[in-house]
Amino acid sequence: MKAIGRGSILGFIIGLIPGTNSVIPTILSYSMEKKLSKNPSRFGNGALEGVAGPETANNSYCGGALIPLLTLGIPSSPTIAVLLGAFIMHGLTPGPTLFQKNPDLVWGIIASMFIGNAILLIMNLPMANLWARITMVPFKLLFPIIIMITIVGTYSLNNSMFDVGAMLVFGILGYLFKKAEIPLAPIILTFVLGSLLEKTLLQSLTIFQGSFLGFFTRPISGTILSIAVISMVFSIISSVRNKRIINEDVEM
Repeated sequence: MKAIGRGSILGFIIGLIPGTNSVIPTILSYSMEKKLSKNPSRFGNGALEGVAGPETANNSYCGGALIPLLTLGIPSSPTIAVLLGAFIMHGLTPGPTLFQKNPDLVWGIIASMFIGNAILLIMNLPMANLWARITMVPFKLLFPIIIMITIVGTYSLNNSMFDVGAMLVFGILGYLFKKAEIPLAPIILTFVLGSLLEKTLLQSLTIFQGSFLGFFTRPISGTILSIAVISMVFSIISSVRNKRIINEDVEM
């Protein structure tokens, strides 16, 4: 219960931070539980805290991530970015005005969270063993079923084979990106938010009279951009350093 409580708080707080994803609270929760454990050697061998904490953090992250989406229109993860894209496609603009113009939608989403958790509680407790057995289905049977469902679902959106072809092409690209270890999250965020970012950039440049220095001279934007640049530099340095260490180990 202590691991569940810590994971709930941690996941919810990280969900409030834009640009994160559900992997971060999961890893942090696992590391925290391992450090707090009196016997860390149990972790990696099925320790309950190592399962309960990260899973709870993952679940609570989803609820927290909806807050910046609904109040500010800022997605906290690729999944939330897709949800933002669905809102925009239906003519809805998440942000402060969403509560005034579409209160039925907002409160409907909040109510669905309560109903969804109640349904999950009813389904998961008596049927946990059944869901676990799904992992035992051979991949050679599971893979064609997944492909069939995705093709039928894609075609049913617009009754267009072009959509199916596009889905297959981008599926292959996604597979190649994964093999090349290219992260997909930034690509999804750019695809969903690209037009909105371009529009906002043009508005800002108009205010700054075409100067990019305005983004760095304003306190809030300057701080955020500085942190982003520093994080990027440290990430590149860390990646290069890790590759050197791996190459040295291989040579030895």
